Amino acid sequence: MAPVTQALLLVNVAAFLLQNMGALPLDDLMLWPPGSFDSRFGPWQLVTYAFLHGNFAHIFFNMLGLYMFGSEVERLFGSRFYLAYYFGAVVSAALCHLAVNAFMGLPPYPMLGASGGVYGLLLAFGVYFPHRRVLLLIPPIPLPARVFVTLFAAVELVMGVTSSGAGIAHFAHLGGMLGGWLMIQYRRRGFPFR
Repeated sequence: MAPVTQALLLVNVAAFLLQNMGALPLDDLMLWPPGSFDSRFGPWQLVTYAFLHGNFAHIFFNMLGLYMFGSEVERLFGSRFYLAYYFGAVVSAALCHLAVNAFMGLPPYPMLGASGGVYGLLLAFGVYFPHRRVLLLIPPIPLPARVFVTLFAAVELVMGVTSSGAGIAHFAHLGGMLGGWLMIQYRRRGFPFR
């Protein structure tokens, strides 16, 4: 396993264990919307939320995605750019989530989970390894990575627009993909995307 991917896995698992022992100040680390009546927002939350998870299934599937796609993308990008890419997707996911919630006037609730970063990695995998086969879990169908990524993005968009899947930050997932796409454009063309 590539070193940054391994470190991200270990930090996420350690944070989850500490979180379940009550050793982390969750209200200070989850992403809260700014400007609400009882706002607990802090700028560090744009990153720290990504190390917290709601339950075992939440962290299991996020870490499975990080494991499946992270090492390949890290070997392609190199550790330094990979780390910047991952956190670019995490911050982009947070900003997208906050913007959509503010636009839709949704009640303020905190967000947590590494899904935005994982969706960014999923996008990079689909862009750079489009013909590599990825196996869906349910049903177990092998798909080319580009189809797999497109399918996941379409499902997230539909679920976000229809507000189905309550308690899931669908636009944060799409925001992670958007941040990943912007980082790929930067990598290919430089800033400001010549």
